[in-house]
Amino acid sequence: MIRFLLNVAVNLVSAAIAFLICYAVVPDFDISLGGFFIAVAIFTALQSLLAPFVFNIARQYASALLGGIGLVSTLLALWITTLISGALNISGASAWIASTVVVWFASAVLTWGLGFLVLRRWWDGKQEAKAENAAADAALARRDTKGGKGKN
Repeated sequence: MIRFLLNVAVNLVSAAIAFLICYAVVPDFDISLGGFFIAVAIFTALQSLLAPFVFNIARQYASALLGGIGLVSTLLALWITTLISGALNISGASAWIASTVVVWFASAVLTWGLGFLVLRRWWDGKQEAKAENAAADAALARRDTKGGKGKN
């Protein structure tokens, strides 16, 4: 459960940063400050739901498109987000193409990088706690062994 929540947090942060990058570099990508977080949440939810769906459709009907799954699901998630949320507006074909590529690339790189850092830190902490528990158990066992010898 913790790993799932960490993945959700990483995806939200990645999408937020990707939207900010897209806002900075794509002229017709407009997002309102008030609806920014809602648009990011909607996009992240849609992206996580659409990616497996698009993958299964492409695998079944057009296996040559499997490499473009991320781009297709990003485009669909952006499109649906613009329909659901009034906070995001993308105008023109070039803006749609550019924003799809920028958001896809930025969120992919950020998700990989942040996920690696966050999940690795979580995993390392878990392993460190396990080692500390094992050391404490060993110390207790030694103490109990010494205490048992003294009683005899």
